[in-house]
Amino acid sequence: MEINIRNIEPSQKEYIEIGCWRVNERVNEIVRFIKLKDGHVEAYKDEKQYRIALSDILYVESVDDKCFVYLTDDCYESRKRLYEFEELLPSENYLRISKSVVVNLMKIEQIRPALNGRFLCRLSNGEDVIVSRKYVPEMKEKLRGDRR
Repeated sequence: MEINIRNIEPSQKEYIEIGCWRVNERVNEIVRFIKLKDGHVEAYKDEKQYRIALSDILYVESVDDKCFVYLTDDCYESRKRLYEFEELLPSENYLRISKSVVVNLMKIEQIRPALNGRFLCRLSNGEDVIVSRKYVPEMKEKLRGDRR
């Protein structure tokens, strides 16, 4: 595969072009990756609004009817509901792991069994999140399916 990068004028709109014989799963995966890197969500901290890149999100947690977006070293509040994040975030990279948490699978460094059939995920920032028993089979299937 050949990759070409061309500089354009600042006044021009950036674009990505893919040349392929046919659109297959590999091409679709590249497109999903690009869209993920370009996607963002609005969130708030100290009454200021921020644009958070989807790829920077470690996990989203719902606590007392509020949603919080966790990054490596920061936390923001969102006006979206957890189910809206589930719909917004690409299902290839994000997974609901409990009633109140959706995690970015790309930010998991380690998974190990915990008590009562649950699992513990260590994230890239060192933080641990619990995978509820109910969501363990889906997580296993998702991770098994990602090994090609």
